[in-house]
Parts: sequence; C-alpha cells; structure tokens
Amino acid sequence: MSGKVQGVFFRRATRQQALSLGLAGWARNLPDGRVEVVASGEEVQVQALCDWLRVGPPHARVTEVVCEPAEIENLSGFEAL
Repeated sequence: MSGKVQGVFFRRATRQQALSLGLAGWARNLPDGRVEVVASGEEVQVQALCDWLRVGPPHARVTEVVCEPAEIENLSGFEAL
C-alpha cells in the first residue's frame, strides 16, 4: 500500500480485519513508507481483505494497492510486524 499508511495503526487494523476473515499472514512497514501485506486463505476472503485495504482504517489515506497471487506455505495466525 502507498499513501499515508504508516503511523495510523494500519498494520494493527489490517491484522484485525485479516483475522476476522480467517486469513493468515502478516503486515509490515517498508523503509520507503509503504506497507506490505501478505495474506493466505480462501480466495473470497483474500479478495475481501484487498477491497478493505483500498480504504484502510480511519486516518489512513491509501493511494495505491497492488494485489497479486503468490506461493505461500506454512502460515498460521496474522502478525503485525
């Protein structure tokens, strides 16, 4: 995600949203100010998270979201790193 996504509880809110959807993975800040989210689960739930990420939590200002498939194995829980 790009935009105002650090310092607005984005990772914590993403974790809560992902857990409510039954997803595993993580959200972490990147040095360039973006947030990276990796999520694993049923396609419908992953798409729901992608849709939510386009808005994000209050105070966030999301300008870009890129959702793409990736091969991920052995994830459990969802962490805000």
